[in-house]
Amino acid sequence: MSTAIVTGQPVPGSSLENDLRALGFEVRPAADATDAEAVLATVPNDRRVAVVDARFVGHAHALRLGLTDPRFPLAAIPGAVTAQPAARQALARALSREASAGGGTVLAVDGLVTALDADVHRPELGSLVAAVPADPQARNEARQAVAAVDDEAVRLKSAVKSRDGFFTTFFISPYSRYVARWCARRGLTPNQVTTASLLTALIAASCAATGTRAGFVAAGVLLIASFVLDCTDGQLARYSLQYSTLGAWLDATFDRAKEYAYYAGLALGAARGGDDVWALALGAMILQTCRHVVDFSFNEANHDATANTSPTAALSDRLDSVGWTVWVRRMIVLPIGERWALIAVLTAATTPRITFCVLLAGCALAATYTTAGRVLRSLTRKASRTDRAARALADLADNGPLARLAGRRRPFGPPLLVALGGAAVLAVSLFSGVTWAPVAGALVYALTSGQALARPLKGALDWLVPPLFRAAEYGTVLVLASKAGVNGALPAAFGLVAAVAYHHYDTVYRIRGDAGAPPAWLVRAVGGQEGRTLAVTVLAAVLTAAQFEVALTVLAVAVAVLVLVESIRFWVSSGAPAVHDEGEPA
Repeated sequence: MSTAIVTGQPVPGSSLENDLRALGFEVRPAADATDAEAVLATVPNDRRVAVVDARFVGHAHALRLGLTDPRFPLAAIPGAVTAQPAARQALARALSREASAGGGTVLAVDGLVTALDADVHRPELGSLVAAVPADPQARNEARQAVAAVDDEAVRLKSAVKSRDGFFTTFFISPYSRYVARWCARRGLTPNQVTTASLLTALIAASCAATGTRAGFVAAGVLLIASFVLDCTDGQLARYSLQYSTLGAWLDATFDRAKEYAYYAGLALGAARGGDDVWALALGAMILQTCRHVVDFSFNEANHDATANTSPTAALSDRLDSVGWTVWVRRMIVLPIGERWALIAVLTAATTPRITFCVLLAGCALAATYTTAGRVLRSLTRKASRTDRAARALADLADNGPLARLAGRRRPFGPPLLVALGGAAVLAVSLFSGVTWAPVAGALVYALTSGQALARPLKGALDWLVPPLFRAAEYGTVLVLASKAGVNGALPAAFGLVAAVAYHHYDTVYRIRGDAGAPPAWLVRAVGGQEGRTLAVTVLAAVLTAAQFEVALTVLAVAVAVLVLVESIRFWVSSGAPAVHDEGEPA
């Protein structure tokens, strides 16, 4: 329950109190600032409080945007201001100042907002009306303006993400927004819809695992249904302003879980038909994860960069001013909507092998396009990166004890060049044909991993270090599992990479939510990226192929249990502020 303190004399014919109650507020009257201060003192400290001018005229959705969004401690629209428990003291101080200055006069809520000594969020209202008319004529004009705009239509339109892919924008959102409204009216939450999307995708993966044409067709249809629900959960969150840190994490994490579980289902279905495509499935997961890490690293490196300009960015902005180029460029990057539509159609119409080959080709093209553009932006941008950005990149690198020990020595080169050198030595050793060469390569790689982080990652291209580490670690597992030559090695490797990738995605979303990196003990317990790489090379060298398969399985289970338990514990109990990801399509 929240409390709304309505100040001044009620206006005949006003629906303000009813609108506030519909939004979940308990309404309490206050004649002036002194009275409002007294009422505030009686409201429990764990409640959201709003102060609203009784003369307010506006749309109910304007009040909803201004007073119920959980992401902002303080928010205001003309004639109304709200404070979450964390910002109650700022509101109390402002009320006290207004009471001292105004005596028994009617409280001006907009003046109260000006008196606040903290940042106040002011939502963009667009065509919605929010006003405090000064006289009857102005009130009548404001009411006419309210009647002229359908706030439900505005609310429904704003539920759709402002920037999305072509397939999502034109083939999903035109009707999924109505599904979101249906869910809201029945009291369903975004997290429940997110869970339904996950279950639908898992059923789709199970259908694909049957290896039959009917199963593949059903899998494709269910994958699209899962994506419709995936769009619906975000639209429901925007429609009803039900944002939360847990919800953002569930949405992002389940997207990866759905896609990679579907890859596994396709691989199992292919195996039933006598075609082993586990290497392709693992390659698709690695490529997609590395693409995401490139996105995350670049964004974190430039999150708060100063002098953030570049000719490449200017050219990109000019291209975005031409309508058709916007959609072509969004499709080239193969966002989640286009990617899932491609996978669904190919699953229903072709074979798992063709599906993975086309997917790998499309993702490789998308990765080349996006990475090349970001490299050009970085090289032409004159920007000074902050300590926060360098810290975020270091956390994304996921170095463990071995690398940290090596990093204590004086750095012997630029971070990216050192990391590239180590990765190159590792790659050559993996394909050398010598049994113990990968172990030596992994030792060199561990040393260079530490040296790459021996100085802050503030260079123009240092954001490439974390994705390079991901490619090196995941690629090592893929190559050694492929060389093992036993049926279960690649599925076990798929499980291991999936568990490690979950850990890396979890790191990303903790950083995005300003919750910091995973605890140091967890990074030590799972070995760090260089420790796991070395462990896999040692296991491949000392064990038989069958024993290596078992070892990969055990390692996958151990990593999965550790990272899942800690991740779930953190996100369920997290006190991080509510967030909602409106970034690039995944």
